[in-house]
Amino acid sequence: QLQFVESGGGLVKPGGSLRLSCAASRSTFDLYAIGWFRQAPGKEREGVACISSSGGSTNYVDSVKGRFTISRDNAKNTVYLQMISLKPEDTAVYYCAATNPMCMNYDRIGSYDYWGQGTQVTVSS
Repeated sequence: QLQFVESGGGLVKPGGSLRLSCAASRSTFDLYAIGWFRQAPGKEREGVACISSSGGSTNYVDSVKGRFTISRDNAKNTVYLQMISLKPEDTAVYYCAATNPMCMNYDRIGSYDYWGQGTQVTVSS
């Protein structure tokens, strides 16, 4: 039932920044925890970050801690992933996904009910 429109991906130099947005289609967005995943060529899809339905708790994979920040604006039905100090190894298609209501097993694909189509992030000099 929940549908997403993702934006913010693009090409950036190492050390640069991007902010990804994931906008949901309905007001029940605030009932869901939202995760960000990424998938690089030849690699499995990896859980990156998750934020609880209220925004009160977050989770991050170790490789992005201190560089990525997940946040949400429930009034706009939107979740964000602010990425700084980007590295070439951050290059991937980034997906947002919804689970309910907390980030339980946030890094497991099977924990999520709804997925966006993904947005490409390329970090290259």
